[in-house]
Amino acid sequence: MKVIILGTAWPYRGGLSAFNERLAYQYQQEGNDVEIVTFTLQYPSFLFPGKTQYSSEPAPEGLKITRMLNAINPISWWRTGRYIKRQRPQLLITKFWLPFMAPALGTANRVARSRGMRRISILDNLIPHEKRFGDKMFARYFVGSVDGMVAMSRSVLADVDLFDPAHRKARAFCPHPLYDHYGDPMSVAEARRLAGVPAEGRYVLFFGFIRDYKGLDLLLDAMADNRLKELGVKLIVAGEFYGDPKPYMEQIERLGIADRVVLKTDFIPDHEVNRYFCAADMVAQPYKSATQSGVTQIAFHFEKPMLITRVGGLPEIVPDGKVGFVVEPDARQIADALVRYYNEGWQERLVEGVREEKKKYLWTNMTEAINKL
Repeated sequence: MKVIILGTAWPYRGGLSAFNERLAYQYQQEGNDVEIVTFTLQYPSFLFPGKTQYSSEPAPEGLKITRMLNAINPISWWRTGRYIKRQRPQLLITKFWLPFMAPALGTANRVARSRGMRRISILDNLIPHEKRFGDKMFARYFVGSVDGMVAMSRSVLADVDLFDPAHRKARAFCPHPLYDHYGDPMSVAEARRLAGVPAEGRYVLFFGFIRDYKGLDLLLDAMADNRLKELGVKLIVAGEFYGDPKPYMEQIERLGIADRVVLKTDFIPDHEVNRYFCAADMVAQPYKSATQSGVTQIAFHFEKPMLITRVGGLPEIVPDGKVGFVVEPDARQIADALVRYYNEGWQERLVEGVREEKKKYLWTNMTEAINKL
């Protein structure tokens, strides 16, 4: 089968690229002819909140990646659709995450339409965390361009009804698969050496782009709890600020926790991801809103217990008391859970739970869900 994946890929960096590339490898392993069609321009520089959109890693081996789509150039939307149509794929997969991309992706999908092709989208979000004027209109335009959708959280699956109330489009739920391409696990001692933190101590990890909805401010407030100070718990923040870092710096200073917060606030390249996860005892995701998160799937790969908040689809993936703790997005509850984790010896039993639960998140599950649609 000829498969084309339309969306972010190398030379762009981040979780979207990682997902599409890993999905492409899975389809190749299953005997398919796979190509990724990606952007020549993804975001105009003035709209991109980070330092750079581009990866410092080498191109992924064995993948055909064609750069063609310009997110703000309608001529390229039509040209991309015509190119895909000429390739005659049986399956066109589009990763959708932001209404801003709906005109480009939706138009390319419409132009590419041909007999014998199925156009399936994998949905990160339909309604974004940080809402903007026109979001619903753009999302509706995109939904109209595909034949079916796979949602990676049940909350996003429910959102589909807002744009397709008559259920004209096929749909399915499949959880986000494991991110298992960030290297092998390593010893705690080696990981902490590479991460530049002392070998002894207790470390909680906050990982990924730092945006307001991800709740780092709640976690910093929790870290000021005297019980965590007495237990010697420290926080590693590993990820790039997608916004003004000043409020967080002032918060750390005001709370008097600078000696217990390790800031690694540059973009973390793929080959360094394993050191931060393996250096930590637990991964914290104190989100204020969420659908699903790739960070949980990295944590599963490295067999790390998680602390998450009861928002969006996160509790679907992290069963409370089995692979981690689920709390409200509240600093006191976050602190209580961390104290409980270290005081009551939860680490070993939660690691065992993670090892069992991670079996659910194979990439074959995602390709099966897509193929059924």
